[in-house]
Amino acid sequence: MNRRTLGQGLTVSAQGLGCMGMSEFYGVGDDTESIATIHAALDAGVDFLDTADMYGPFTNEQLVGRAIKDRRDDVVLATKFGNQRAEDGSFIRINGTPEYVVEACDASLRRLGVDVIDLYYQHRVDRTVAIEETWGAMKGLVDSGKVRHLGISEASSATIERAHAVHPVSALQSEYSLWSRDPEDGVLDTCRRLGVGFVAYSPLGRGFLTNEVSNRDGSGERDFRKNHPRFSGEAYEHNLTLLANLEAVAEAKGATVAQLALAWVLSTGPDVVPIPGTKRRKWLHENIAADDIVITDADVVDLEAAIPRDAVAGDRYVAAGMRNLNA
Repeated sequence: MNRRTLGQGLTVSAQGLGCMGMSEFYGVGDDTESIATIHAALDAGVDFLDTADMYGPFTNEQLVGRAIKDRRDDVVLATKFGNQRAEDGSFIRINGTPEYVVEACDASLRRLGVDVIDLYYQHRVDRTVAIEETWGAMKGLVDSGKVRHLGISEASSATIERAHAVHPVSALQSEYSLWSRDPEDGVLDTCRRLGVGFVAYSPLGRGFLTNEVSNRDGSGERDFRKNHPRFSGEAYEHNLTLLANLEAVAEAKGATVAQLALAWVLSTGPDVVPIPGTKRRKWLHENIAADDIVITDADVVDLEAAIPRDAVAGDRYVAAGMRNLNA
């Protein structure tokens, strides 16, 4: 696995592993297979693991903690705070208060069973709290040795600038793929000007950009995609026509759809690190193989013609979720 650098000195595998779906949102999980998948990722050189306190809620950090218990030195560990949930899973609020920053970090350290978090993200921006207050508390976590690097998710250029003035932002994590290209509207440029790395979540379009129907239709038990506009009704049917275009390109290239979709994200710059999520070793190995695919300029043209930027139907989230993006 090739390696890339986020911000000033955080070196990670060129692909990470998103662990969210192991515990929630993408159907029923299997902890035994999930832990085996994490171990297989580490064995293959994928050392950048991504979780958050809200996944489960709380149980995904515990799962990751069990998986890395004897392999902490092999892992670059990222987790997040800010989407505050209750024990029963209900959503409380987006919380960026300084007191909550410290409380959430201490809780994550306990669940993960580690002494320090390598990359700690503000998961969503709290519009009721000045970003300088939130990041002042986050800087305190670095100063106290609880956290090594700081990141932010789904933030606007202006917010990134303000956070970066308090403490260097090592990474912005936002959705980015062939069918979600919003970061190209200035945010990527801001990251590059400031030296901030970019971590692309859902680089496979929440499983849509794959050859496997069961991975992409969102109709399974406990699958949150069934409520998302892109996976519903006429929008879904329209998006399937775009997928057919991508399948044709993949067949000609001799790769799977997922591999080409990941290779495209990797080709957008050495500062971009996709974190495809999977809870099965089968898909992990398919994703890892994308690291070896050479994408030419002609391939980029073909891929972007297969899924033109403005051709995707439906929003990324339901209306409430959309309001928390680019904050």
